[in-house]
Amino acid sequence: MIDAGAFIGQIFLIALAVVVVIFVLVVLARAIRVVPQARAGVVERLGRYHKTLLPGLNLLVPFIDRLRPLLDLREQVVSFPPQPVITEDNLVVSIDTVVYFQVTDARAATYEIANYLVAVEQLTTTTLRNVVGGLNLEEALTSRDNINGQLRVVLDEATGKWGIRVNRVELKSIEPPHSIQDSMEQQMRAERNRRAQILTAEGTKQAAILQAEGARQSAILEAEGEAKARVLRAEGEAKAITTVFEAIHAGRPDSPLLAYQYLQTLPKIAENPSNKLWIVPSELTEALKGIGGAFARGLPDGMPAAPTADAPSSVRPPEPMPVAEPPAPSVAP
Repeated sequence: MIDAGAFIGQIFLIALAVVVVIFVLVVLARAIRVVPQARAGVVERLGRYHKTLLPGLNLLVPFIDRLRPLLDLREQVVSFPPQPVITEDNLVVSIDTVVYFQVTDARAATYEIANYLVAVEQLTTTTLRNVVGGLNLEEALTSRDNINGQLRVVLDEATGKWGIRVNRVELKSIEPPHSIQDSMEQQMRAERNRRAQILTAEGTKQAAILQAEGARQSAILEAEGEAKARVLRAEGEAKAITTVFEAIHAGRPDSPLLAYQYLQTLPKIAENPSNKLWIVPSELTEALKGIGGAFARGLPDGMPAAPTADAPSSVRPPEPMPVAEPPAPSVAP
């Protein structure tokens, strides 16, 4: 028969051992803390700040030290909802902002500010309204870099005591009212039409200038070519005249031959269409006499010879008579 007291003692010892094991496990769980990389934890001992836990294995005093929630030390990107902002020319625009910040001091981020995310958002909104309020709509749309720089400087200075560093502030979008957007589109359309007309006019002007320059160059080249052609033609005619003159002097022509050549030249003179009036020269009779004398010398004996230039003649040489062309037909206006 089992003793009841001994049995109760065994159960008590087993229960005590279980309680001790559980206590040890709880103590170890509360004493050992593993902090991940890029995280930081604030330890409070008896309600006061004690230390900041770094990444890795850390030991705490159970039931005395308390670890607050871990803070992320990486750079964080927060996009805030659109905020209405009034510009200097009394226009309401909606601006979206994106803030890049990083927690540098876990203790200050825990004790200097209750909620640093809300604080950064509100500070960004107020600073944005102050900066954009001194600009008109056109300056606000074209001065994003200036606005970003001013926001970053103000936010970084204000959040420095909170253990937060603001790296960048970007304006994601600036949306003016719809009526202003329509007016801006009309203005841009008119500006583009004006630029297109200016470019078209400049193109037409350049084309006209190039055409005039081309015509001038063409006229100059044509005139130079014609001048060279005339020079070459004159040189050729001069050489031909020189050759003919030398040939004539080398052949020693007599008076009848010269008279015959003179008579052959007269019709060619008359063939010129620019001649309106042609006068028969008085030397024609002398040429005829010379030709007649030449033929007379070549006739057989007994035939009468034509009178020569030296012999007296009863026939006078004809006077030059003007030969007029028929009048040109009149053209009715």
